[in-house]
Amino acid sequence: MRASFSYRSAILVVLLGVFTYLYGLDSRFAPKNGDEYPYMHIVRMTADAGHWLPLQSEMEGIKNTKPPLIFWQGIASTHWASEWTLADLRWPSVLYTGLTAFFLFLAVRRFSGNAQTGILAAAVWLSFFATYRYGRPFLADPPEVFWISLPFFAVLYWGKSAFESKFFFPLMAGICFGFALFAKSFAYIVPASFALGLYYWRWQQWSIPKVLILDLYKLVMIVALALGIFTLWFALDPNPEAVWNEFVLGENAGKFAARQSSYLMDLLRGGDSIWLLMITTIANAGLFSFVLISSLVQSWRKRRFLSLEEVLLLLLIAAFFIVFSLPSQRSGRYLLPVMPAFAALIALYWDRLPLWGFRIALLLQLLVLSLLLWIGINLQLSGLMGDAGAWTYSYCHWVLMAASLLIVLIGLLKRSQTKTLALAACFLVYCALTSSLSPLEGRLGRYSAETIAQLQGKDVWIPCDYRAKDEEYRLLMPGAKLHGYLAKDAADVNALTIAYPLVAVHVPLGVAPELCESCQIVGQRMEMRARHSNQEIQEMLMGQVGKHLFVTEYLVSTPAAIPDVSNIKDVCR
Repeated sequence: MRASFSYRSAILVVLLGVFTYLYGLDSRFAPKNGDEYPYMHIVRMTADAGHWLPLQSEMEGIKNTKPPLIFWQGIASTHWASEWTLADLRWPSVLYTGLTAFFLFLAVRRFSGNAQTGILAAAVWLSFFATYRYGRPFLADPPEVFWISLPFFAVLYWGKSAFESKFFFPLMAGICFGFALFAKSFAYIVPASFALGLYYWRWQQWSIPKVLILDLYKLVMIVALALGIFTLWFALDPNPEAVWNEFVLGENAGKFAARQSSYLMDLLRGGDSIWLLMITTIANAGLFSFVLISSLVQSWRKRRFLSLEEVLLLLLIAAFFIVFSLPSQRSGRYLLPVMPAFAALIALYWDRLPLWGFRIALLLQLLVLSLLLWIGINLQLSGLMGDAGAWTYSYCHWVLMAASLLIVLIGLLKRSQTKTLALAACFLVYCALTSSLSPLEGRLGRYSAETIAQLQGKDVWIPCDYRAKDEEYRLLMPGAKLHGYLAKDAADVNALTIAYPLVAVHVPLGVAPELCESCQIVGQRMEMRARHSNQEIQEMLMGQVGKHLFVTEYLVSTPAAIPDVSNIKDVCR
């Protein structure tokens, strides 16, 4: 029994984790990666074409950016883009993440002999910010992590049977790795097979001859099967040359080119150095980063007495780190498949871990919650108004904030509850973040049904600050034909109304736009700004949050002639 993590605590934390991953799933402001909107664009264009392949896109150089499995998933979950919401696109990602957590629980429970340890491993992995950020949106990471992890979970679960299996396990591993490659990249076969080779090496008592004689053919079978599944893309796609040029050469081989001065200098310094790769890998744990550090320290201290399973977990981590330190483009995101192994280590050492890591987590949580509370109170009391109403929170939001702060304070003060409450508070922070932006998910941040009806089939120009930004606007004004202009020009109302017949412009809150006599306001909503000057940041810290954090977006109809869109570059593309 784990004194600091009872069955009751386990059930409550898991339920809180499930709620957290489902709460705000349809939110435009959910933590995510910028790849989501380009992926949505490819899904929508491919679905409109009516064929699974080739993948379709209007973005230059971004068509075969990922294998088709993730896009087929989007086509299936949205019923060929007929049910176009973020929730429809994202729910398979949450399912993959949930299944990964479930199989992690099974594996850890089996080899540890303790169900609470298994539940704890799953909960810790779900509490990592990288899991929350990449495990919910419409991205290739959830299926990649699931399919890569499954064979390693199987080894931990079956043990000797998996290692000595001559056909079934290699077949299963090859199929799983194949699906992972078909979801993300063929490059992942290198760290995955390397890690599995290290597993066999350890099982054969570090004897290379035994591995070559007894296990090498299994690795060859696994790699061949996985790559065979991936190459189905070339066989099925009507234009395999484009796949080769855009994905194999452009998306993967290009990651080995020197990004700054030279490959060696990039390895040792700069934003792509191996040292930053270490930091970003640990930072994947988010609020639990220092807990992860303390678990690695614990593992080092008992390095001579590690169990077989602990060694296997560390070998998996080492294999992925070594392989992904080789490309010149290095990112902690590439090591997402080893985060379940980190979570398992934390769960195994839970009772032996010192409290300092958890207290740092609680202090970070207290800081984030206090900041969100301060911003929320300022917004509520500032009288911030949009045309659809005032910025107000429901009573549930304030209850959530108060309960979260209370739990964090109890965790800091009560030693026996520090670890469990630090884990639970990770999920509460994510819920608080979602709840803090909830007013923009309602009428305040959306166009009215009357406005949307007027936009059907019409050309509308919108501000774009990154590629495929129009996919976000497509959720706000479905049925409109969207075109992008530079987001930095969004406040230049005069120039925009002269250039475009129907355009979205930004003006400060409470300020009416200066329009021509024949211009008409079609609709308006409140929007959150993405970039701020140093002076604006200083004023926000002084309490003027609403003044600089938000703008009013007006849709304006003008007498301007419709531009020839065929001769104008769409900034969103």
